[in-house]
Amino acid sequence: MSGRPEHDHADGHAHGQAGVLGLLDGRPLDRAELDRRLTALRGGPRSAALPVPGSAEDRQLTRWVAQVVLTEELCAAEAAERGLDRAEAEPVRLDQRAAVELGSITAAAFEGSAAVRAVYRAVTARVVADPELRAPADQRPPVEIWRLATPDGEFDAAPDTLPAALVTALTAAGPGREVSAGGWRATLLGRHTHPHDGAADAARAADQLLDSARRTAFAHWLDRTRAARLTLVPGLEHPGDPGQPDNHHRH
Repeated sequence: MSGRPEHDHADGHAHGQAGVLGLLDGRPLDRAELDRRLTALRGGPRSAALPVPGSAEDRQLTRWVAQVVLTEELCAAEAAERGLDRAEAEPVRLDQRAAVELGSITAAAFEGSAAVRAVYRAVTARVVADPELRAPADQRPPVEIWRLATPDGEFDAAPDTLPAALVTALTAAGPGREVSAGGWRATLLGRHTHPHDGAADAARAADQLLDSARRTAFAHWLDRTRAARLTLVPGLEHPGDPGQPDNHHRH
């Protein structure tokens, strides 16, 4: 037995409860932190760029922030159960590639919460790189690299390190056309191959792909753990949930 409270979350949602952010192992979480963050955003220096209050986009922003807070609460509980030392999880700023691989919600929680970073380290501690990465550089084929543009800047990434939904959308659209998938907006600017160039390049590539493998493993673990332990409430669904009324990017 897990020792966690049993609860029915077969449909992933709970009946609406005033002041409730969601349920963690059947326990209601207060939405005060969500309201605090929304107030800070709306009173902050970028408030002019935020959606009009009461609009569909505003409700989607609320859902997005709610999912960030829920992810932090989930990992705080997980860190406590595992006896993890949050002090060892130093602050970090993700680059665009890492943020895309994790997804915008998880990336925001990762940057903002020591508990999320501590759980990430624990969950991914035994992740290993593909054995192909340990082959001599001259025996490995060139790596295809995509140049991508996002609202936050441009970066290079191998397609197999990006979310599958984003790769599919970018491939279908072709270069120069912006797509929206998995909560991300991106444009494929071009493609090129990157040959392996000696031991230093092989080591760099191995490190990058190991980091990508760790982020993928964490994202999959988090998806499973959210499904098992969190119950969402109406109005605070995942912004990408096709069943909620404000999701206009259904593919």
